[in-house]
Amino acid sequence: MQLSVKAVGDGAKILSYLIAKNPYNLYDRDEKSNRVRLVYTVFDEKEVEVVIFVTPDPVELVRNSANAFDITQYINDREFAVSSLFCTNIRKALGTALNGKPKEEYQKWVNHPFELHMNFGPVASHLSDENIVELLHPLGYIVEIERGETNYSFELKQRSSSRFIHLKGQQTIQQALRHLFILIPVIDNYKHYFIDEHEIEKLVRYGEGWLDSHPLREYIIKQSLRFSELINQFPSLAKKDDEEEHSSAPKVRLNELRYQAVVEKIKSLSQRASIVDFGSGEGKLSVRLSNIPDVKEVLAVEPSETAQLRAIQRFEKASYNQTHVSPTPILGSLFYYDERLLNKDVMILCEVIEHIDEYRLPNIMKTIFREYQPKTLIVTTPNREYNEVYAMDEIVRHSDHRFEWTRQEFKSKCETWIKNVLYSMEFEGIGLEHEEYGHPTQMCTFVRKEVER
Repeated sequence: MQLSVKAVGDGAKILSYLIAKNPYNLYDRDEKSNRVRLVYTVFDEKEVEVVIFVTPDPVELVRNSANAFDITQYINDREFAVSSLFCTNIRKALGTALNGKPKEEYQKWVNHPFELHMNFGPVASHLSDENIVELLHPLGYIVEIERGETNYSFELKQRSSSRFIHLKGQQTIQQALRHLFILIPVIDNYKHYFIDEHEIEKLVRYGEGWLDSHPLREYIIKQSLRFSELINQFPSLAKKDDEEEHSSAPKVRLNELRYQAVVEKIKSLSQRASIVDFGSGEGKLSVRLSNIPDVKEVLAVEPSETAQLRAIQRFEKASYNQTHVSPTPILGSLFYYDERLLNKDVMILCEVIEHIDEYRLPNIMKTIFREYQPKTLIVTTPNREYNEVYAMDEIVRHSDHRFEWTRQEFKSKCETWIKNVLYSMEFEGIGLEHEEYGHPTQMCTFVRKEVER
């Protein structure tokens, strides 16, 4: 992960005094087991370029963390991606420039706008290229986004999701760095540290002079602070949110609509006493399932230890309600047979199958239909056709999706799965329907035929 800053034009050499780093010495430091190095690759009268890069210790990234025994720690990009971790590591090296406190004789240059060329990456972001441009262009930058070549052995993506961002504009070095220290974590959508009131102070300090006038100000604040109790300490933002709430009907998120559809489907079933929620995550759906009348057992099956710990906390908070049964967390996976899941009334795969390599699904479905034999199986998955409505930049909605199917593809797969087994199927759509592309989510309900009779 790296950042390069180039100043072009008269006074370019002053850049070295503003960041207080000697161009003839290598800056090489350890920051909490992460190696930070800063070098000048160009140092001429009218062009100076400084590059700062970080090499983290991959072991230290997970040591003494809640993820220490979680399989998902082995599949992450934190060692490489420019993120809040990167900003934290380089803050000390760039502290003089960020605070605008060079030696007194160079103080007058703090407010001097240079022609700056800045490059940083790789970034791993859920945002489209257009969204990233919308964040950076209002600050006066010309934005270019570069993607790497892909050479996948399977047809998932036509281009890399990893990006390098190139910026060009007239800025003071202090303001340019402050832009990046706020917006890099927004673009990456990840913070490696606990967010508290100190984050408000940083946002106010680094956002001075530009954040209030930014057209995406509210989005930046919400992404930076995350929690409503912190966000609400920005009175003008809270007031605006309150006005919007009273001026228009609240929008229901698609995830909420999925949960509602699954719950209503189960309520319509005559046999629903025992339920298996596969890929239960943090337990949001499992808690709702436990509140359905006549449900006696909910098994929340999840492979991620971190997600399950959060689910357990959620289950404990919900336990005050004496009218429901508390879900039972099970650390498990679709890839491993578990006799505790045999012959249940309902089994659910809500937005799960698209996270699995497609070639592995036939064996998983064979295990479900021939071994577990639930009376009812409910499967939901994205409808790829509906992505046209979202005008997406990516082929799939989430970087972890191994595939997304059209309605016809989903129907064809479901027909194949129940070939030679006694199950029927029914298809439904979830979410706002489009005349041409259908619903954003598709759902199939499989019912064991002996149960029908």
